[in-house]
Amino acid sequence: MIKSMTGYGKAETEIGGKTITVEVRSLNSKQLDLSVRIPAIYRPAEYEIRAEAAKKLQRGKVELFVSYESAAGANTVAINRAAFGDYFRQLGEIARENGMEWEGACSATALPAILRLPEVVQNETLEISPEELAALKATAVQAMDNLNSFRDQEGEILMQDLLTRIGTIETLRGEVIPYEAPRVEVVKRRIREHIESLQIPIDSNRLEQEMIFYVEKFDITEEKVRLQNHLDYFRQVARDEENPGRKLGFIAQEIGREINTMGSKANDVNIQRLVVRMKDELEKIKEQLLNLL
Repeated sequence: MIKSMTGYGKAETEIGGKTITVEVRSLNSKQLDLSVRIPAIYRPAEYEIRAEAAKKLQRGKVELFVSYESAAGANTVAINRAAFGDYFRQLGEIARENGMEWEGACSATALPAILRLPEVVQNETLEISPEELAALKATAVQAMDNLNSFRDQEGEILMQDLLTRIGTIETLRGEVIPYEAPRVEVVKRRIREHIESLQIPIDSNRLEQEMIFYVEKFDITEEKVRLQNHLDYFRQVARDEENPGRKLGFIAQEIGREINTMGSKANDVNIQRLVVRMKDELEKIKEQLLNLL
């Protein structure tokens, strides 16, 4: 099955008065480029989350975000009362020593400034229970599964587009056939006309042999057969193999090689136009393949 490398997944869970949210975003990349942003309290689970991401997501530029919110009324910060009291007392002493009125409005104005001083407001460093860490891991796995579901849907759309373009190349290959025989006759006629213009004696049998050798250089039968085989193989791999992005890229290169050879041997404006259209379809296929696992 074809999967896209791009996608988005999100999952949430509630435990212990907290709502844990995990979001995963993915873009295309040659390897797995994983970035994890996780609160410090959940660091013990980071290694296992990374290992699960490597197994489930395989490739892509992946960003995984973990966040949490505490329920209303839950204490998430603590004020260091001793530090606050020391700051407040010292500021009062300094104010009075300098003849400033401290009680009342002045002391009230100082409160916000004291709260910003070092060690006054601290995040609570509560111990995280094994159950909460397990819930976090399960939520991360669910977000990855949701991302993969998104990738599957996107991959199905890409597959339809790819197979449509492969079919277009196959149709254009068939349109080449009516132009093959006439172009050979045109080449032969031009050779004869050029020789006749020279007005020199020639051996007709030898001329015919040389023209056969020359015309064989324009034969594209082998290229058409190989091109058809590559198109059929592309369909087979896209249909039957798991995560075939790289392999389809190699097949696309072979398709391009046969199309280029047909163009170099064409010696006909109509075939050249068909070759250009095939190349255009192939370039669009290669662009899409960059997004596939």
